[in-house]
Amino acid sequence: MREGQHVLANTYARYPILLVRGKGVKVWDSNGREYLDFVGGLAVCNLGHCHPKVVQALEEQARQLIHCSNFYYIGPQVELARRLCELSFGERVFFCNSGTEATEAAIKLARKYSTERYGPERYQIITMENSFHGRTMGALSATGQKKFHKGFEPLLPGFTYCPFDDLEAVAGAIGPQTCAVMVEPIQAEGGVNLPSPDYLKKLRELCDQTGTLLIYDEVQVGMGRTGKLFSYEHYDTPPHIMTLAKSLANGVPIGALVATDEVAQAFSPGDHASTFGGNPLATAVGCCVVDTLVGDGILENCQEMGGYLLKGLLGLKERYTFIKDVRGKGLIVGCELEFEGKKIVERCMDKGVLINCTADRVLRFLPPLIVTREEIDLLLKALDEVFSKR
Repeated sequence: MREGQHVLANTYARYPILLVRGKGVKVWDSNGREYLDFVGGLAVCNLGHCHPKVVQALEEQARQLIHCSNFYYIGPQVELARRLCELSFGERVFFCNSGTEATEAAIKLARKYSTERYGPERYQIITMENSFHGRTMGALSATGQKKFHKGFEPLLPGFTYCPFDDLEAVAGAIGPQTCAVMVEPIQAEGGVNLPSPDYLKKLRELCDQTGTLLIYDEVQVGMGRTGKLFSYEHYDTPPHIMTLAKSLANGVPIGALVATDEVAQAFSPGDHASTFGGNPLATAVGCCVVDTLVGDGILENCQEMGGYLLKGLLGLKERYTFIKDVRGKGLIVGCELEFEGKKIVERCMDKGVLINCTADRVLRFLPPLIVTREEIDLLLKALDEVFSKR
């Protein structure tokens, strides 16, 4: 662990523990100490750590074929694309390796589609304040948080930011240069911010009226995190383009762009690519993850346990006046405090519970979707003890 401070780039404020093993909702550090993981690899390990079906799929594919070029068809890639299309609005899928790469693909596809249909002057993309879309220059430029921009200016041109959940602001921002609106159905990194019930539906109507593409970033809130396979299903409003990553392969790096056939046709061979994107190993695991999510009662457990967690946190809110708000959907839940949450995270870690804080003051809970009532009770007990001694 100490060696890591000297050989790793200083890009993370790491906590002083070394995790070496995981099973289900639990992880263990190099000293053998057990923790309940309510970070879940940052919404990645939706099936829990080392789920036996995931391990089996990984082992079986590793013995057959780990990598080959996208010059050729890849069986598991085709199968995963088929599953995603059958279960969503989508008709075509492009695979990459991460959420930020999926964002880059979405930006390129939206601009290419609009260039072909309307001409090169239509390239602007509207995104939301407090959004997060990734850290490469295109995705960073799309991200509506100045703290991530600092030191990396000038950003790429062609992005405009509007307040989240403000339809009038978007309507006022759409102009002759606008090709797309990109939004997280639930803002995750921005503080677990949920939209009004009709926001996405009216946003889609506005996009349809103006010939503007609607892009959903479901990198964190997709793949069952909200209790449905895709979060847009809660609002009965599909987009034209959707990005996925994080939990799509439960920890094996993967990203995906899902689009309608009409929009996806704008990509021609050579327009976009990814050497490792959709490789046999990642997509074989992705197939396993999708099948397990929809076939093993995982989504139902997420809904039930998400409601249980929300109720427990609201109970704490009644007791502690410094809790400003509790909000969430499924098992992405935020607890907003009147003060910075870093110390709360550290004290929970001391009690053997790993949680996360985002937007400085929002405790964010992202446990595996297999979490139990007993494990949630242990989290609530730890929080109660930490809050009582603040």
